[in-house]
Amino acid sequence: MVIRNEKRKRKYLGTRRWGAGNIKNRRGAGDRGGVGNAGARKHKFTKMTAKEPEKIRSRGFAKWNQKKSKSITLNEINRIVVSKNIESIDLPDFKVLSNGSLEKGVKIRAFAFSKKAIEKINGFGGEALLAKELKQ
Repeated sequence: MVIRNEKRKRKYLGTRRWGAGNIKNRRGAGDRGGVGNAGARKHKFTKMTAKEPEKIRSRGFAKWNQKKSKSITLNEINRIVVSKNIESIDLPDFKVLSNGSLEKGVKIRAFAFSKKAIEKINGFGGEALLAKELKQ
């Protein structure tokens, strides 16, 4: 039997609106707004950088240029100490957290310690030294 249905493509080929909605849409670079900072093109971006620099990257939960602090737990320190068989460890960029426990007393030099971590380290016969104090 002969199929008599024509393809949709042929049906709408000469029309201006097929799949585009309003005639204004899909004109040139597209439909990118025009209110506020929507579709930040050159003239708007220049205005923001020159007149309102405080608005750039000011939204969100964390500052964009803030250095993330590194942390390490007592469990991770214990794994390192046991595998390498060492008695002291230097972690100048890390904050030591109290999650876990140690098998033996270790001398730990770090950027910062939590209160419970200091208690646990001292309880196992180790030492908690701040990296800042040693530099002075």
